[in-house]
Amino acid sequence: MRVLLIGGGGREHALAWKLAQSPHVEKIFVAPGNGGTAGGDRAGNLQTADRRPAALAAFAAAEGVGLTIIGPEAPLAEGIVDVFRAAGLRCFGPTQAAARLETSKVYAKDFMARHGIPTAAYATFDSYDRACAHLRAVDYPVVIKASGLAAGKGVIVPEDRAEAEAALRSIMVERVFGAAGDEVVIEERLAGPELSVLAFSDGERCALMPAAQDHKRAYDGDRGPNTGGMGAYAPAPLATPELLAEVRRAVLQPALDGMRAEGAPYVGVLYAGLMLTRAGVRVLEFNCRFGDPETQAILPLLESDLAETLTACVEGRLAAAAPRWRGGSAATVVAASRGYPGGYAVGHPIRGVEQAAALAETVVFQAGTRRTDDGQLLTDGGRVLCVTGIGIDLRQALARAYAGMACIHFEGMHYRRDIGGRVQ
Repeated sequence: MRVLLIGGGGREHALAWKLAQSPHVEKIFVAPGNGGTAGGDRAGNLQTADRRPAALAAFAAAEGVGLTIIGPEAPLAEGIVDVFRAAGLRCFGPTQAAARLETSKVYAKDFMARHGIPTAAYATFDSYDRACAHLRAVDYPVVIKASGLAAGKGVIVPEDRAEAEAALRSIMVERVFGAAGDEVVIEERLAGPELSVLAFSDGERCALMPAAQDHKRAYDGDRGPNTGGMGAYAPAPLATPELLAEVRRAVLQPALDGMRAEGAPYVGVLYAGLMLTRAGVRVLEFNCRFGDPETQAILPLLESDLAETLTACVEGRLAAAAPRWRGGSAATVVAASRGYPGGYAVGHPIRGVEQAAALAETVVFQAGTRRTDDGQLLTDGGRVLCVTGIGIDLRQALARAYAGMACIHFEGMHYRRDIGGRVQ
């Protein structure tokens, strides 16, 4: 089978790495890919200027692609799955209607309210004045979210009312997130540890992956601005079998049942970002895809064939191809460019990737990288790469990840040294 993988980050490198282990996969086209997905035995980058869904579907048809996998959220928002399905092509991911669980926070909150899925108290607004009036009326701390996609930067946690009003102004008046800020969600700020639970779905049933915890802040001690994620580990010790059973019963299955009842069956990865409050599990957000960097910590624990599971989801027969997971733990640490998540320079040579990858139970997944014509590896993004270690427990996995990271060098490189520290 030929596979087309849409995306170019560390998540896509991890997906390509796992798919290449399948005896059913002949070739993997990664569009656009990165330095890590270029020139492999079975994987290679698809360098095309036209990344519109229709053009990619035409490529898939012409090349005999048997399965297309969507990595990032933007193509889902554009309706790429609908385009592929209309062309008779198998595509793993939710339709544009189903992806509203991520692409519209207003829709997601209203959906959860309709289907009894536990979440924080909230209100939605398309008027700056009405949103400010609501802020003055509530007596609890809030979180402010731009409703649309904002590259992971649309959630603001203000310390007081003045900061909250400034956040509303930046989103709704100054339009820092563009059309993503046409509507906002103002919700009660919850307290408790966070947990990411991802699940494969075929539209009716789901199969949970090992629960993960990621680290969003840029610097040690959970300081600095939020990022796309500076590290993650799985399985999270907080995720007891009893807790995961509750998440399946109260969150994931009601979401799948609700989407099907509303005429948009959900096929793909459903990612529930949760907070474990004193009152119980609460959903912070849904994502409609594999997480990044959670995927880099989860897929190394997958024993079974990823291509078989994804194909079974698309064909509505997940029960016959449920994934199997190995014991132990995996942890991933992200190396970023100086200045990330703000401005940063690119084009710096990267050294030591081969040495890191040669270590036992250690994998390097590349993200913001590119290769020159003569094969030199250069930085080409904010989150440059991550090192994943696998071990019998979290301590060993972290030790291997950090040993691998110690091999790698590029100008301005920084990474957190306390990934997993909250459970050490």
